Amino acid sequence: MSSDIISSSLKRHQRLCRLCKEPFTGRSDKIFCSATCKAMYHIKLNKVTVDAAERIDKILHRNRSILLEIMGKNSKQKKVTRAILDRKKFHFGYITHYHINTQNKCINYVYDFSWMIFSDQEVVIQRKSIE
Repeated sequence: MSSDIISSSLKRHQRLCRLCKEPFTGRSDKIFCSATCKAMYHIKLNKVTVDAAERIDKILHRNRSILLEIMGKNSKQKKVTRAILDRKKFHFGYITHYHINTQNKCINYVYDFSWMIFSDQEVVIQRKSIE
């Protein structure tokens, strides 16, 4: 009878490996059955993160290229219609950072370029001078 109590107690406290789902024993805070499972888990986690970052960075680089193409090499500021950016498949949701100015307007940045929606149909693009 006492062996039944011990075996049911072991089953309750038995944990499953986070990666392979195999049961294991060990320290109470252990979450992997082996060093191999632990390493494979972190390799997979890192790959997902790198893949997402690469996909987003590709969109940001494309947005910057679109702004550079519209602005030209020497222009500092330009007002264009939103349709031009839409035609070039500019992704308005992808920015590197933003700033709220004193008029409570949001200025969006893509690396060294900024853009602000001026009206429903117009966007102001500026290039930050790099010195």
